[in-house]
Amino acid sequence: MNVFKASLRMIPQILKFSVFSFIFIFLTSCSNDDDDTFANVRVNGSLITTTQADFVIGDRSDFNGDIDASFTGNGGSATRVFSWNNNLTTADYNADITSTSEGSFRIIVEDSEATVVLDRTIQGGAGPDSIDGVTSAGVSGIWTVTIIVTNFNGDGSFSLSEGD
Repeated sequence: MNVFKASLRMIPQILKFSVFSFIFIFLTSCSNDDDDTFANVRVNGSLITTTQADFVIGDRSDFNGDIDASFTGNGGSATRVFSWNNNLTTADYNADITSTSEGSFRIIVEDSEATVVLDRTIQGGAGPDSIDGVTSAGVSGIWTVTIIVTNFNGDGSFSLSEGD
């Protein structure tokens, strides 16, 4: 009988411990993804982390051939830069987004002499949600591509290929 009484006296302590454990596990295991803002840019499968501040154009490019890229964001902003070898004087481009009403995607392309041959923006929630065409003529060689996503919610893609 004494064991039974002792067990009954421990029930409130066991309940308190169980409730505390449940709340602790619940709060530490849940994350609110809406609060975790990010913006990522991938080119030909590689995550691009180079910013304007740490970009140095060298005597070789980061990418040769066609560029197939994607970007995603959850309210974040990022500026990413990479170099691309274009053996011709123009480039074909295409970009599209699926986005909420906020945020934007911007692509800036400079030729091997740092002349801007493309500077286009797609604004989320405003038409159109895609752009395509041919860049202005530039000088062949190692071109610089800057991608800027600002307060971007959604995903998208862009491509570059040597022009005619």
